[in-house]
Parts: sequence; C-alpha cells; structure tokens
Amino acid sequence: MTWSPDAVFAEGLGYFSASVALFHDRDWQRPSPCSEWTTLDVLGHVGAAVGFGIELLSGRQPEWSPSDPPGSAVMGDPRSWWNSLVVPARRAVADIDLAMEIDSPVGRRTVGDGLSFPALDLFIHAWDLARSVGEDVVIPTEVVQFAGVIFEPIPEAQMRSARVFGDAVVPPRDCSQSEGFIAWTGRDPRWVSPTKH
Repeated sequence: MTWSPDAVFAEGLGYFSASVALFHDRDWQRPSPCSEWTTLDVLGHVGAAVGFGIELLSGRQPEWSPSDPPGSAVMGDPRSWWNSLVVPARRAVADIDLAMEIDSPVGRRTVGDGLSFPALDLFIHAWDLARSVGEDVVIPTEVVQFAGVIFEPIPEAQMRSARVFGDAVVPPRDCSQSEGFIAWTGRDPRWVSPTKH
C-alpha cells in the first residue's frame, strides 16, 4: 500500500536529518549532485521549503521568496538551523486533514497535494547530501511507489524543467530500484564528489 503524503513527509524528515548528521563543519561547501549547488545550498533549499510549509500549515500566508543562492537562507550553524525546523514541521503535519484546502503559491489546493512534492524532495535531497560525503541513502520502495502515483499525471515537458527535474539519466544495468529512481530524477545514481573526503 502506498504511503500517504503526511507519512512520506514525516519519514522524509528523518531521512534528511540522518544525512545532515553526517556532516562536519568543513563539509558544507562541498559540491553536490545538484548542478551549481553546494551542500549548503541543498540544505538551504530544503530548509526554506520546510519553513514555508510550517507557516502555511499553521494558517499563516507567508510569501515565497527563495534565497539566491539557497545556502544564504541558512543562519548560524547549519545543523542547528535544520534541527530547529524538524519539531515544528512534525507538529504541523501531525493529524493534518489532507483534504483541507489552502492557498499556495500555485493556487488553491488540498494539503495532500501541496505536501506531496516537498515530501519527496526530502528523500531526494537526503540522497544528494549523503553522496556529497561519500555515503548513500536507499530510497524506500514505498517512496518510489508514491512518486509514481504523484508524477504519473504530470506532462513530461512540465516535469523536465529547471524548477523540477533534469533529463532522466540512463541507469546502470545492475541498478537497484533506488538507483533507478535517482536516475529518473536526472542524477547519476553513482555520482562521486570531485573533492577528497
């Protein structure tokens, strides 16, 4: 059975936090699998989106104004900055009504619809961070199945854009399901950082 958006989001918070915990202070300027983004940019992108979601689900109407570069959103110690978001994020989705409609940057939609992509983003970017320091994250089968349900109705031209995913990468012949999914998102599933560990 496919996980619900709130379950994917809650699990994703744990996965992303585990990748953040791998980092030492010196690691936040490493290259990442996301073209032109450092690891700090990945963290800033995810943290800003989570912070925005907390505000939105709490009944406020925040303005979506992403930082450029994304890493400039991170204040103080990166790990502490991220950890300060986790408890409020869990609280915001606890017992949330997924059918409730809210105003979002892309119009009025249900909480479930609005939560789906950020939930997947947590897993994908957890993989980005882990690979940046030579570790790996296995994307759970339930998350891959969830992604299939969410992305199947979206036109390919809309999916493959600068704001979503790059062109899919041909996966290795012996790839796992997790690696196949990462390749589908436009990443080399066996990417290795050009910097030494």
